[in-house]
Amino acid sequence: VQLQASGGGLVQAGGSLRLSCVASGSFVSNNGMAWYRQAPGKERELVAAVTSGGNKRYADSVEGRFFISRDGAKNTVALQMNSLKPEDTAIYYCNANLRRAWGRDFTDYWGQGTLVTVSS
Repeated sequence: VQLQASGGGLVQAGGSLRLSCVASGSFVSNNGMAWYRQAPGKERELVAAVTSGGNKRYADSVEGRFFISRDGAKNTVALQMNSLKPEDTAIYYCNANLRRAWGRDFTDYWGQGTLVTVSS
């Protein structure tokens, strides 16, 4: 299983970026996908998540500015980030909760991370 993320970069405060991630490989079920981020010197934190049923949740710090979407058929997840702030600067990681085979538990898989830098 591989998660390939893209879309990071440098943007000025107030700007927008869109992150995308695709899960590929051998798995039989996708329970949900999410985006996490880790800023320098801080712990990794959940930014946004969407379940297989379409339920979404967001970190308080991004509510109303970031929007997560998912294409279940293509096993992709996107994060539209608007009104970016310098404190949004971090490495953003894609996450997927997948089942490799029937009868096995769901397991978390991670992408390689994509850097988002917001300048003031």
